[in-house]
Amino acid sequence: MLFRCRDRTLDLSRPCVMGVLNVTPDSFSDGGLHFGHARAVAAGLRMVEEGAAIVDVGGESTRPGAASVAVDEEIGRVVPVIEALATRVDVVLSVDTSKPEVIRAALRAGAHLVNDVRALRLPDALAAAADGGAGVCVMHMLGEPGTMQRDPRYDDVVAEVRAFLAERVAACRVAGIPPDGIAVDPGIGFGKTTAHNLELLRHLDAFTGLGGPLLVGVSRKSLIGMITGRPAPERVVGSAAMAALSVERGARIIRAHDVAATVDAVKVAVALAG
Repeated sequence: MLFRCRDRTLDLSRPCVMGVLNVTPDSFSDGGLHFGHARAVAAGLRMVEEGAAIVDVGGESTRPGAASVAVDEEIGRVVPVIEALATRVDVVLSVDTSKPEVIRAALRAGAHLVNDVRALRLPDALAAAADGGAGVCVMHMLGEPGTMQRDPRYDDVVAEVRAFLAERVAACRVAGIPPDGIAVDPGIGFGKTTAHNLELLRHLDAFTGLGGPLLVGVSRKSLIGMITGRPAPERVVGSAAMAALSVERGARIIRAHDVAATVDAVKVAVALAG
């Protein structure tokens, strides 16, 4: 399976790791750790050295209860980092945003992929990605970050999330994004209970037939904390274990904070699968 993102192509016959580079003061696990240009660029370079095939740069936290960030501030956080990395690495650079203005600015700065928790549903977001020739990842989220964990309910979480993603894939194609430039993400932790998340992870094969690669992000999330009883900084092992199991169930891109550990976990899963 090939995943095309502007002038970069990922061969996903072997799954890859997307490194999480949050240029924010308030992300749930690493808020403030990479807040600041020099620290962010150094972290991105380190992720590439550790084996990340994609570096996902985000300037607005989407943790439960997170406040929104003004467009200019978000651009000021992510664009200089993308510009610096674009001249120094040859991996896919992703921007984690929903705002069309940020999408356009990030693509001008050298980003190749748009990773959107709102699945390009904000006005002009889909056009911004399509006009820039970007690859995209559309994610399912019930509600908004500020309210998404207030009693989320589904009749059939797997069927409903799959139907939503199928609709967004179709919308991307209508907008002119080619089928091999669209990835899907069931949105673990975004408007779901622990039971919902586990049901989705048990049935990841339901999302592998939507046409593009399946991206799964479980890194350090509260689901891992519920299972292990550990705080976010101590969820590396649990996250890596879930990454390997996700690969076994069809994930081709694993989004992770701890790149080196996750790369090893993916390698183990691939070797076992033969």
